[in-house]
Amino acid sequence: MPVWDTLRVGAGGSGQGLGGAVCWKEKAQDGGRVVKQRQEGACAERLQFVTSPERHWKDGGASIPCHSPGHSGMKSPLIFLNLTSHTWFWNLIQNDFRTGNIDFEGCMRLLEKMQVPFDEDHLKHIFKKTIDKHAGDVISMDDFRAIYRTLVHRPEYEELFKAYSTDGKILPDSQLIKFLVKEQFQTDANETTALEIIMKYEPIDEVRMKRMMSFEGFIRYMNSEECSIFKSQHRSIYQDMNHPLCDYFISSSHNTYLIADQLMGPSHLWGYTSALLKGCRCLEIDCWDGHNNEPVVYHGHTLTSKIPFRSVIHVIDKYAFMSSAYPLILSLENHCSPKQQEVMADCLKTILGDKLLSSPIGGEVDMTRLPSPEALKFKVLIKNKKVGTLEQSLLRMDDDYHGETEELSDSDSDDEDSEDTLPLRTLRSPAKRKGERKSSLVPPKKTKMRKTKIALALSDLVVYTKSQKFVSFDHSLQHQQCFENNSIGESYARKLLRSSAKEFIAHTTRFITRIYPKGTRMSSSNYNPQEFWNVGCQMVALNFQTPGTQMELQDGKFLDNGGCGYVLKPKFLRDRNTTFTPRNVGGYSKPMSLSIRLISGHQLPPSSMSKTNKADPMVQIEIYGVPEDQARKKSSVIKSNALCPKWNETFSFNIQVPELAMIRFCVEDEVSLVNNEFLAQYTLPVMSLNTGYRKIPLMSKDGIKLECASLFAHVWYY
Repeated sequence: MPVWDTLRVGAGGSGQGLGGAVCWKEKAQDGGRVVKQRQEGACAERLQFVTSPERHWKDGGASIPCHSPGHSGMKSPLIFLNLTSHTWFWNLIQNDFRTGNIDFEGCMRLLEKMQVPFDEDHLKHIFKKTIDKHAGDVISMDDFRAIYRTLVHRPEYEELFKAYSTDGKILPDSQLIKFLVKEQFQTDANETTALEIIMKYEPIDEVRMKRMMSFEGFIRYMNSEECSIFKSQHRSIYQDMNHPLCDYFISSSHNTYLIADQLMGPSHLWGYTSALLKGCRCLEIDCWDGHNNEPVVYHGHTLTSKIPFRSVIHVIDKYAFMSSAYPLILSLENHCSPKQQEVMADCLKTILGDKLLSSPIGGEVDMTRLPSPEALKFKVLIKNKKVGTLEQSLLRMDDDYHGETEELSDSDSDDEDSEDTLPLRTLRSPAKRKGERKSSLVPPKKTKMRKTKIALALSDLVVYTKSQKFVSFDHSLQHQQCFENNSIGESYARKLLRSSAKEFIAHTTRFITRIYPKGTRMSSSNYNPQEFWNVGCQMVALNFQTPGTQMELQDGKFLDNGGCGYVLKPKFLRDRNTTFTPRNVGGYSKPMSLSIRLISGHQLPPSSMSKTNKADPMVQIEIYGVPEDQARKKSSVIKSNALCPKWNETFSFNIQVPELAMIRFCVEDEVSLVNNEFLAQYTLPVMSLNTGYRKIPLMSKDGIKLECASLFAHVWYY
């Protein structure tokens, strides 16, 4: 039996500090006799006698074995792991205990230093349970390790690790490859793949140098983005960005300037900043005449506050391409006089400078298709009404035509201005609205014509995104040009997709179509965007300031393709000869059988009704897509456990059109049999699902990532 030296560096008992104290070096010999030698530098809370290489510290011991001078290299991987993992851990934390045991604040600081994510409510609960075992409000090194293990050493990870570890302690690179191929379905995994993972996630130097992975490294790998349920390939731009603009779904915001309701809420520059930081590529600016010849932005005829148009453009100039290099479209709702329209044009040109696209690429005026996002990188496009042709605009470029205007004929109905902006004095009663719902919106009624004055200076800035009043699908097919686009209110658009889905899709294969919320949504609520994505609408504009399932679908959809704000539509929504409709998918169906085993949750948000860290969590898994694919399944409720609930329940879905489908994981607290409280959610495209054992990150109601909270699941589809 070999001889071992053990150096004890455990914490002192009863709050005794570590600095300048004494520890003992003990020598274990074959006969089991212990020789104690006085050492300086640390205090021994208790001695641990190591009599065999197989023994290690399972229950809170803190001995650091030192190799005996007379003993040659240790060959057992088990012993090697025992030594190095404990040395690594104590080396990380011992400085924080040099002046004595630590309190809750010290515990939080140490976990932050170790980059261990924690929810404060959960940590308080664990800390309290720990100090309840003994008097005082401080913890020892052994106590801290127990807390660390509670937060980090998850049994479901340990079970996976031990299934592939040769001895339950280490994972050689060969076994890691087997795990990646068999469990994570990474069929191309090889030695290089395994080594890259080990080098990136293994925290213990000695283990990493031997091309192995400890349980600590495995935990870090399983918690990384590489093991996220969202495909890592989809975190970067992977789609072909050379199609015409109308071939993409484009992240679009409605009433971007509002940060609350659209009746009395404040207008704020933060609306533009936050939308741009989220990758939004179409912003709305409602422009009205202001004092001192300075246009203002607000929701007209309401009590919403006003912000200067000039300030909005400065913010856009600063943040336009911070989250995406692809073209930004400014959708102008122009209510200004010609004089202030010229001020708007001047602001756009002087502030945006070269970013502003004011003429066709290469001077081409007789275009038959729109340019691509790739061709328009780092350009700002103006979406507004336009007079005359592109050729006439080019001829005026070098002329001074300030003060010149032209009139456009327009209709009082079927116009975003009239439907979206409902003055306080003209809000219709519920009874009247109820009656109106009975009337057909197809085709739109004809009303008297009005004249709109457009300043040529502003009109000439419109190139590829000319606002054109929608009349009918047949009218567009005969008269509309590729650079002309339509805005259609949600109510009318919903009627169209139900009565003329095939024609609607034929329209969106050719022309950019923007959908916007109906004006009666005074609280800035949102409609379901999925039904309009199903017919290929490119700009499905939502109120970004209003949280809820609709914005979660929006955020989830545009996670795809690197979050650049442009997602290539499926081929059957780009093909002008398509026969696809959401209710008759026909030969375009590519059925997917999806199986999700919901295993567990970790550090879920506690219920708002809990005074500690409790909740009764359940998970709803929802599929959004074509009508045939809509589905919702619920897990069981786990009582009084938000820290580490276990489900181990499997859910199966058959999806006919996975290219359009979204999947949403929603965690709720069961308040009563008829009432649940939202806790967290995560939404992503079905085509972005990773297979294998995956971590599901979770978002708050406001769309903010909860760094500590997650679900753990196994995903498989074919």
